[in-house]
Amino acid sequence: MENGEGATLHAIAGTQDVGGHVTGNEMERVYNGTFVKSSLTRDTYAKLKKACVNDICPLCGQGTVHQLDHYLPITSFPVFGVTAINLVPTCSDCNKYKLVHVPTTVAEQTIHPYFDAVDDERWLFGEVVNGAPAAVRFSVAPPASWDEVKVERMRTHFRIYRLGALYATHAAVEIVNMRYALRKMAATAGFEQRIRQNLRGRAESCAAVYENSWQRATFEALADSEWFCASGFDET
Repeated sequence: MENGEGATLHAIAGTQDVGGHVTGNEMERVYNGTFVKSSLTRDTYAKLKKACVNDICPLCGQGTVHQLDHYLPITSFPVFGVTAINLVPTCSDCNKYKLVHVPTTVAEQTIHPYFDAVDDERWLFGEVVNGAPAAVRFSVAPPASWDEVKVERMRTHFRIYRLGALYATHAAVEIVNMRYALRKMAATAGFEQRIRQNLRGRAESCAAVYENSWQRATFEALADSEWFCASGFDET
């Protein structure tokens, strides 16, 4: 708990066994064969999976939670193999991308949803890529109030979980889905301003729910793009 609150989980030394009695491989079997499946512990496993909002993965904010991820990998930290605070609800993709990532410095630590508050301020932004069709590129641009370590950890998290590519894919689908409505707006004079206002309204609505959603970043970027509001929305 102290290491988690102090963002020093990377400083915990790994072990090959648990107290010299249970090996790492044995602990993996305990977790996969007993903790996950046993009727005695299945309820606990299910409750930990529900430690998120609407079954949405807290690591990417998009995928549906299907499993638990060992923040400190069980292969290197078997002593925490069934420790609740080390078990984070996650989607299959995030669990796969992280694999057995073991941070060796504080900057290499990904964000831990139980300990790290990163959504109290804006850090996710988008930029329109002019083309046919239009696209949005995402980046981490934290506020000046964040210290350097927090900034690097957020960028590490963004990279390891491939959030840029994930959000860009979702944004591409959203742009296609809104094309019909924007074409209707463009049927009369002064449409650019109406399109811009519509996009800003969507951004505000999304921001009221989650300040760092890819939707908010997407709609703001599109609204800020003169090219998109004038003709880019119709590029195919």
